[in-house]
Amino acid sequence: MNITKKICATGVILVLAAGFVRAGDKLTLEESKRLALLNNAAIKNSLLEKEAAGETRKAALTRYFPTVSASGTAFDAGKSLMEISTEGGNLPVYDGNPANLAAATQFAYSPGMTMGLLKSATIGMVTAVQPVYAGGRIVNGNKLAALGEDVSEYKVRMSRNEVLLTTEEDYWRVVSLNDKLKTVQKYEELLQRLLVQVESAYNAGLVMKNDVLKVKLSLSQVLLNKSKVENGRKLSAMALCQHIGIPYDPSLELEDPLPASEAPQSYYIDAAEVLKTRPEYGLLAASVRAEELKSKMKLGEYLPQVGVGVAGLYMKLDETKGRTNGMIFGTLSIPLSGWWEGFHVLSEQKAREQIARNTMKDQSDQLILQMEKARQDLTDAHKQVLLSREAQAQAEENLKVNQDSYDNGLSNVSDLLDAQAMLQQTHDQLTDALAQYRVKLVYYLQVTGR
Repeated sequence: MNITKKICATGVILVLAAGFVRAGDKLTLEESKRLALLNNAAIKNSLLEKEAAGETRKAALTRYFPTVSASGTAFDAGKSLMEISTEGGNLPVYDGNPANLAAATQFAYSPGMTMGLLKSATIGMVTAVQPVYAGGRIVNGNKLAALGEDVSEYKVRMSRNEVLLTTEEDYWRVVSLNDKLKTVQKYEELLQRLLVQVESAYNAGLVMKNDVLKVKLSLSQVLLNKSKVENGRKLSAMALCQHIGIPYDPSLELEDPLPASEAPQSYYIDAAEVLKTRPEYGLLAASVRAEELKSKMKLGEYLPQVGVGVAGLYMKLDETKGRTNGMIFGTLSIPLSGWWEGFHVLSEQKAREQIARNTMKDQSDQLILQMEKARQDLTDAHKQVLLSREAQAQAEENLKVNQDSYDNGLSNVSDLLDAQAMLQQTHDQLTDALAQYRVKLVYYLQVTGR
């Protein structure tokens, strides 16, 4: 199946998938990834580039086969292109004895005349030339074309990685905002109940008006935060839908919850061992190989070229009968005057080879550094999850103590409000930490070639 058919099939799948989501079914992370890979423009373009590279390789393969050409010429001129004129005069009459020619006594008069040639002609030729040796340019040209196909495959892999990572980020951002929205809604309900209690206590003369105002102020702040979270959730959901290529639906629900963060040690791997599995490393190696092949092709321009061929010819001149002919031939081309220039051209290309090698060494070191940093970021993200869980547990205990103290009249409403706000804050921090850990894990797996 060619790329055009694949894109058309993709469009049908996307329409069906969009209807599937609108029907009320929850959207999973795996379904989001699948849709993103099908719909993303960067991946479509990289697949088209891969197809183009394949066609380039096939075109280079034709250089191994003979070059066949046909040509033809026909004309009818107003005057003959060539004229042969002879003068008139007396010609000796030959009596059969050559000795008498010098002293002939009888003559015959021959008048002058002009004869025209090539007033019309039809010429056709077909030739087939098989290259025998072209300085290695055909072989190396095919290797370079095949290398271009490998490069396009590396670019497809890099595009897939970028799309999948963005999908993870967008998906978990919406999930985390959903979780935060549930938390702020619970906090709102708690404040609504507390407001009823405080107003009852105020009416009974047990607390001051200031306590009622504090609860109302906290409730107003929570409602404002709730509005911000809802807006953020809507924008994030729209971004996710746009990325995976489905229409935005306000009722869209995501199925996968935030996963628990397991210890990352089982994912750790030596960066140097997996360096060569990275598509970025493949691109660097391909750039060095490409410069080496270009050097060989440049050298081939200054080497002899040998070919053999056959030709068929048809010719009809003026009123003569047309005739055909055939021939075999060989060609040899030896550049003689280009070696002075060629020395400098080849030296330039050798310098470009070394530049590619230096770049590969430098970028390889940076790739290893990138993997080590991703590992450290994953470790830090896991530590942040552990700290956030501990902080949430402490905030829950703190709220319980303050709630008991408030119920027993041992603390004021401000302490209770602070404890409730602290619990919401620590819960949001844990939500962010879990989402960040998941993204860091996916990124680490990607940069280590997995």
